[in-house]
Amino acid sequence: MNLHADLRHVIYALSDALDLVGVDDVAHGKRVGIMAAECGRVDGQGERETAFLFDLGMLHDIGVSSTRTHCNLVEKFDWDGSQVHCEVGYALLKSFVPFEAMALPVRYHHTRWELLVKLDVPPATMRQANLIYLVDRVDALAAPHYADNSLLLATDEIRGKIVEHSGTYFSPELVALFLEASRTEAFWLMLEPRSIQARLIDLLAQGHDYPATVDDLKRLGAIFARIVDAKSPFTAEHSVGVARLARLLAERLGVSAANCDKLEIAGLLHDLGKLRVPDEILDKPGRLDTRERKIINTHSYETFQILRNIQGFEEVTRWAAYHHEEPDGSGYPFHLTADAMPLEARILRVADIFQAMVQRRPYRKGLGDDEVAAFMRQLADDGRIDRSVANALLADVAAARAAACPPAADLPEVGLAA
Repeated sequence: MNLHADLRHVIYALSDALDLVGVDDVAHGKRVGIMAAECGRVDGQGERETAFLFDLGMLHDIGVSSTRTHCNLVEKFDWDGSQVHCEVGYALLKSFVPFEAMALPVRYHHTRWELLVKLDVPPATMRQANLIYLVDRVDALAAPHYADNSLLLATDEIRGKIVEHSGTYFSPELVALFLEASRTEAFWLMLEPRSIQARLIDLLAQGHDYPATVDDLKRLGAIFARIVDAKSPFTAEHSVGVARLARLLAERLGVSAANCDKLEIAGLLHDLGKLRVPDEILDKPGRLDTRERKIINTHSYETFQILRNIQGFEEVTRWAAYHHEEPDGSGYPFHLTADAMPLEARILRVADIFQAMVQRRPYRKGLGDDEVAAFMRQLADDGRIDRSVANALLADVAAARAAACPPAADLPEVGLAA
């Protein structure tokens, strides 16, 4: 059976992965999108334009994968490194046709208005970018008040802070628009979790169908794989290598072409949940302590939570979420046994382990062919991986290595340097 998914549903689900970067704040992008769309509505823009502003708000931080960067963006009104994620986001978005209209607004969404007007940027792009900047800073100012439900007590102060930056950071016209849109309690109450969920349901119901091709989904998967792998220097290009190797092994084992495509997408997306793991845990070169191990062990379930919301991704979701399950039931997060694990999930587990072992990491060299073959054989002997999949890999370790650690020139062109 071929893969059928609506691109809009995929985008909305994957935006959850971007919001995971905040660790404790999991709705920043959605709140920015809601505020931008509401400003557009008050401005008299049509449904298509306000929907674009919502999507732009949801994806504006697509260049952020570090929890440190997210904390700076939420806790500081402005900081020296804010442009870096804008350039990364621009590079990612311009490479994917359905997203390319968002690329320039994302590139300039932390550029002060007084500087933006001096650049050769289309007026509509300037307006979109600066509106996102404005409501993004509103959310940063509001962040301390979400936990204790004191936001309505702080709205005058927040509005005043935005006015202080009129003409410098923000367009005076957009400041006036924000003041008009945010004068009601409803504007601020829309930012509560229950209201956010209702807004997403409404937008999906109203949205136009956008059937995604397998190529669209692979490209989108490659974009999010780069976001995940950029989170830690220890895991650069891991997801792309896992996806390529999983497909190679699946083809060797006679998996159908349609399922090979789905497995490749699952490989690209299998570590989405790592975006919620704090940087200091992922970047730790030594052994994790019990607490750190428990935290990192949540990532495959987080992946499950993100992907399960995509209609048509039912198999992709299971295969991706099961990549740390072991045949004897000692894996995580579901503790499945071999008879409950589809072949594709067992393939993905082997690909994930092999790629991690042969990839060079900052703190160690990758294993050589003989070493990794012995390691994988021992895992199969111990019942920790599927023996038939291990045998398919061991039949040609050199080819498996080539798939798992492709040269930079062979990586998907999604706008980021390898």
